[in-house]
Amino acid sequence: MSPLLEARGLVQQYTSGKSLFGKPDIVRAVDGIDLTVTRGEVLGIVGESGSGKSTLGRMLLGLETPFSGEVLYHGQPMPAPRTEQWRRLRAQMQLIFQDPLAALDRRMTIAAQIAEPLEIHGLAKGAEVTDRVAALMARVGLRRDQADRYPHELSGGQRQRVVIARALATNPGFLVCDEPVSALDVSIQAQVVNLLRDLQEQDGLTMVFISHDLKVVRNICDRVAVMYLGRVVEEAPSDSIFAEPRHPYTQALVSSIPLAGQGLEGRIILRGEPPNPAARPSGCAFHPRCRFADASCTVQVPPLENHGGRLAACLKLPRAPRLAA
Repeated sequence: MSPLLEARGLVQQYTSGKSLFGKPDIVRAVDGIDLTVTRGEVLGIVGESGSGKSTLGRMLLGLETPFSGEVLYHGQPMPAPRTEQWRRLRAQMQLIFQDPLAALDRRMTIAAQIAEPLEIHGLAKGAEVTDRVAALMARVGLRRDQADRYPHELSGGQRQRVVIARALATNPGFLVCDEPVSALDVSIQAQVVNLLRDLQEQDGLTMVFISHDLKVVRNICDRVAVMYLGRVVEEAPSDSIFAEPRHPYTQALVSSIPLAGQGLEGRIILRGEPPNPAARPSGCAFHPRCRFADASCTVQVPPLENHGGRLAACLKLPRAPRLAA
């Protein structure tokens, strides 16, 4: 099956401020990423804060122009920002934000905000808008009487349902969900994740699901890409990632998932904090925190290679023990 979306050699870098006599720091937030997402697939992007997940998501949507590399949608390069072609593509590709209250306009009613994409893209007029809004609200589990309310009058879970309804208004084929449940209580998280999974199954939506919560990722994603300091260090089907992680960083992440009735035995504790992206370690960026690193890891950058049907970037992969399911 041909991919719906491809990322080829994506790089994004920013220049930080400089002192009076110093040079500016170059922060490479995304560092040469290749990804493919097939139609109907849910791809998870995981990693610690600062790994470049959200930056990658915005570039996949064309909301940020890559420093280098390209994004292809249906085999065609992403149009230049703010062009007419780019605006038409916005209806097909939508973003679900992390903080629903920040994503919504506090001065507009719920109905008006769900209707806005329909009006912007000329997809409905008059009474048809009202009917479409009512149908979208029902689909995400909102009541009709909530249409005239404002965001502050709803709960966090209800606000996120509004954000999802607004994203679905244009019948998109591709969604990027950027930490869509991290601001919600645990019980509400499960409801929103179940809603997204049901919508994906009903419509065959293609999704990129960005999260640091591996329990949520395991529940909704078909395939997972693990990012560390701007690079993908492992990529595999979801079942394989969680049953048999190969990269030492992935092993540490998976070992941190709490399991009912089990203590912290076997948990892998990473040393130190993630490095400053403006001062990336030489060689393998993970080597200062890796329990298997040796001198070669400080000078060689491990390529992302195929290891038994999955991609991993580790010079010491044969030595790394595998975790039990």
